[in-house]
Amino acid sequence: MSESYIQGIFAERIGGENFGKDTKIYKFEKIKRAKRAALNANPGVEIIDMGIGEPDDMAFPEVVQALAKEAADWNNRTYADNGIGEFKQAVSRYMKELYSVDVSPENEVVHAIGSKSALSLLPACFINPGDITIMTVPGYPVMGTWTKYLGGDVVNLPLIEEKGFFPDLDSLTPEQKKKAKLLYLNYPNNPTGASATRESFEKAIKFAKENNVLIVSDAAYAPLNFAGKPLSILSLPGGKDVAVELHSMSKGFNMTGWRLSWVCGNALAVKAFANVKDNADSGQFAAIQKAAIYALDNQSSITPKICEKYQRRLASMTETLKRLSFPARVPEGSFYLYVRAPKGTADGMKFESGEDFSQWLIKEKLISSVPWDDVGNYVRFSATFVARAGREEEEKVLKEFERRLSNVKFVF
Repeated sequence: MSESYIQGIFAERIGGENFGKDTKIYKFEKIKRAKRAALNANPGVEIIDMGIGEPDDMAFPEVVQALAKEAADWNNRTYADNGIGEFKQAVSRYMKELYSVDVSPENEVVHAIGSKSALSLLPACFINPGDITIMTVPGYPVMGTWTKYLGGDVVNLPLIEEKGFFPDLDSLTPEQKKKAKLLYLNYPNNPTGASATRESFEKAIKFAKENNVLIVSDAAYAPLNFAGKPLSILSLPGGKDVAVELHSMSKGFNMTGWRLSWVCGNALAVKAFANVKDNADSGQFAAIQKAAIYALDNQSSITPKICEKYQRRLASMTETLKRLSFPARVPEGSFYLYVRAPKGTADGMKFESGEDFSQWLIKEKLISSVPWDDVGNYVRFSATFVARAGREEEEKVLKEFERRLSNVKFVF
């Protein structure tokens, strides 16, 4: 049967005439396949899933109740467009309360249908062919992917453990600095768990001013900060002159599937985002925004409980891994533990990469993790494993984790 003409008209950005013919299996698909194979080969044995990158629990009951009430309101049935005013006002109150940042609800806040959506739209506001977006690796690639779709280029700066997992902006060439339009920062960081210091943010602000670059600060994990009060780049002198910041209802409120976030900061950049967004979607359901208002106004009774849970789990995970000889340490934020993968085992097994080790973990020990081999060989364990009964079940999961690996001596 001859190929459909459709095969020949795909855009080059997604593969052109070769779209769909690539046999490469991507990392997360490999993980899913390995999990299915492990379950089939070991019926009745539970997988310890530390690869999940989303909260393990539902939104708080009172937030769910607020949604139910608002969803039943006839007035909430229509398009929300660029967001309802009440949500923007709640964001303004929240940013002031938690981050000591003043943002105008009228012109410095716009909602988005999740941070991923915002990251995909922002390059359309700034990137022309040949322009550069500065990204960090390992990391979340969405803004870089869309930069390339638009004919721009991506410069990846490595996050190195010895440098506190903050990018070395001085390593950019004069030509790269000249062409750069956007700088993506993500703190607390996925996957490393590092938090930005005031000094590192101040250096980024100085860099942005000197090189006419807009900082896109992805603060999705900002509420899950274990290194003191959560820090916003907008709270620092000059921050609002050079940056927009993305916040999310997902991580700090257990509202991942609700798909609600916001972009705030520099008024002109926010206006550009609102303009592009208005041509991309018709807004998130107003009832979800109104339920989020309840959550934002009651963050002090919600987020600290979530933060405490993950900090407790990460501390226990760190101690467990240390007993197994891993060079683990409690992260400064997020719900991820990022550790070097072993080079092998004392009985002669070799791991050439984090992916090798991660595949061995799921196949042989039924433990799911996420490999990262961008800057050295690492694996990421997530504290979002399911333990709905609380501390007692958490301890049970971690004891089983340790038991499954207790007969192996790892070499680093």
